[in-house]
Parts: sequence; C-alpha cells; structure tokens
Amino acid sequence: MKITSIKPYLFFPGQAKNLCLCRVDTDEGLYGWGEAYVVQGKEKAVETYIEAMAPYLIGRSPFDIKHSATAMFDDFAIRRSSCDFYAAWSAIEIALWDIAGKACGQPVYNLLGGRCREKIRVYANGWWGGAQNIDELVERALAVKAQGFTAMKWDPFKGYWRTYITKQQEDYAVNSVKAIREAVGPDVDLLVEVHRRLSPWHAIHFSQRIEEFNPFWIEEPCLADNIDLVVEAKKGIKAPVVTGETLYSKYDFIPVFEKRAADIINPDICVSGIQGMMEIASMADPYNILVSPHNFNSNLVGLAAMVHMSVAIPNFLIGEMFLTVDEGSTAIASERLAIKDGFIDLPTKPGLGIDVDMDALAKHPYKYFERKFPFKGAAMYSDEFPRKEDY
Repeated sequence: MKITSIKPYLFFPGQAKNLCLCRVDTDEGLYGWGEAYVVQGKEKAVETYIEAMAPYLIGRSPFDIKHSATAMFDDFAIRRSSCDFYAAWSAIEIALWDIAGKACGQPVYNLLGGRCREKIRVYANGWWGGAQNIDELVERALAVKAQGFTAMKWDPFKGYWRTYITKQQEDYAVNSVKAIREAVGPDVDLLVEVHRRLSPWHAIHFSQRIEEFNPFWIEEPCLADNIDLVVEAKKGIKAPVVTGETLYSKYDFIPVFEKRAADIINPDICVSGIQGMMEIASMADPYNILVSPHNFNSNLVGLAAMVHMSVAIPNFLIGEMFLTVDEGSTAIASERLAIKDGFIDLPTKPGLGIDVDMDALAKHPYKYFERKFPFKGAAMYSDEFPRKEDY
C-alpha cells in the first residue's frame, strides 16, 4: 500500500477559530483523517506546510510512521523544529494511524499497546470566552455543569497577557474562582488556566489566595521558554502545576522532567501527534508525572486522536474538549465519538472510529479574521481593565 494524496482542509466551525483537517489517501482505497493545531492568523501557514510535505511522503507506505517522522525532521525541516512544522506533521501522522487501524481491522489504541482504561474523562473549555463579568461566568459555569461535565477550565484573569498584573486584575481573578466554586459546589473540579502570563512571585501569590477553593490544578503559571521560572513558581504552589502546551517534542520535555518543573504535562495532541505523545508520556512515567493532553482542536478528529492515545498510556489524567467547536464538529461528521456526562466511551471500529462528510465540510469554508494589535495607545500598559474598543 502506498500514499497517493495528502490534502489539507481549512474549515470554520462557526465560532472560536478555523480548524485544519488533513486527508491522506492510498492506492488501495483506504484513507485516513488527521488534524493540525492552528491559531488565528497562522492557519494558512500550517496548510502550506502540509502541502509542502506531501511530495516527501507520496509513494511511501502509510505503515512507516516512525521512519516518515524521522525523514520529515531530518530532511524536510533540516533538523529545525517549530510549532507549525510539528502541527502539520501531526495532521499527516494522525491520518496514517487512521489508515493503519483500518488496514488491520483494529481501533488505533490496539496498535499502541491496547487499553489501560475503558473510557476517557474530559473537561470542558471554551465556555468562558467573551464573558463580560463574573456573574456571566457563573451562569455559563452552571450551564456546563448541567451538561454533565464534572471538570471545567477557564482563565480567570481579565486583561492582556502581561507578566505584571495589577491588584485589581488579581482580585478579579480570585473573585472569579471564588464565585464559580460557590456556584458549582465542591464536586466539580476547577482547572485554573494562567496562560503563561505571570512572574513566579505573582503566580505563587495568586495560587495562595485561591487555595481555599481547591483548584484541581494551576496551568502554565509562567513562560515555559525559561523552564526555571516554572520551577521557581512550582515551589510555592500547593496545587498541581501543569506545563507543556508550548512544548512540542520529547527533546523539549527533557528539562521539564529533569528539573521536576511540573506535576502534569499537557502537550497538544495535534502538535505532538500520536507517536510523539506516546513517547513523551513514556518519558514522563518514571518521573511520576501525569499527562493531560491539550486539545484546542475539533471534537471530531483531534478529539478521537486524543482518546486513542490517552487510553493506551498508564499515566493519563484527563483530556480537553472545547465546547465552542462542538456544533461545527458535529455538522461535518458522518461518524464521531459519543460524549456523555464528561466521559467518552472507547471506539470499537477500525482506525480512529470517525469520518468526515465531504459535502458538509465544503459548506464550512475558511473564514478570515482581521488581526489587530490587542491594544491602542495608553492601553498598552494601563492599570485599568481594557475596554472592548481597545481590542
């Protein structure tokens, strides 16, 4: 069996951002679906990466996943890594696993070593975006709980992503955590996202103020480009610390493990890919570090890839699911995984267990988002909260 075609598909799910799927076809009629992680403004860069990679892979066996990954890093990227490179390769790689599973008549997780669990717990994200005040956040959090989720994540800070935050901004974040805990009760896990915005001192100070509300974790408290910042913050944070969203390969995670910088890591399934995630998870295991895949991708392909990888590793904790892309994911799906009460049952069909309706996909074309600097004039380092017109 040989690869005959590799084609990316950008589509807009209706809100949040564009998504990037990838279809790989073979000369025996089998095809697979993959997905690349993208951000607004860079979707076409990743699309171009996939198109540029295709000539290196057409004619190869879809089963030679590890060898193809090595060839792409060595000969295409010339041993230079980047988020866009890894995201584009992950889209192709995930599709190859889908083909391999279909060819073998097995769900992908059986090709990865089989099951370590019977279902996957996921947390809800995306529900909080655009909320104007804490009352609106509380209303949305209660709606998430009503959908059956027992874990939810949000960024409680209001304002631009800056290392220094004002007392007003910190107070708002603390009050946000307090209000949501009081609203949803003690049995819902609250995952607090910080988005790498704080200095170690601010991260520690903030985490101490919300300890009484029992956060499930503190995610990305500091910039992981300087992992010593995360190490410093972790020493003063009692809740589990998460990092890894901006790290892409097993090489990037070496200092995280050696310096004990995190209790949990969260590389993105559509940046690190299935094979990469399995390798990173294996490296984390002897350090007693848990894995919680980041997954700001579709609830069709990306979610399925996350489920298959997660079920096959012993140190999985919980996975991510964005509610904002769910309707769009359903609209283009001819077959998708079932989600109920915050859990996903394992697929039993060969491959990833999902498929895309090509006609429906064509009805959700790429949407251009005008990109602006997130501030105007004095709002750059203002002590006040930003206004809508500043965005």
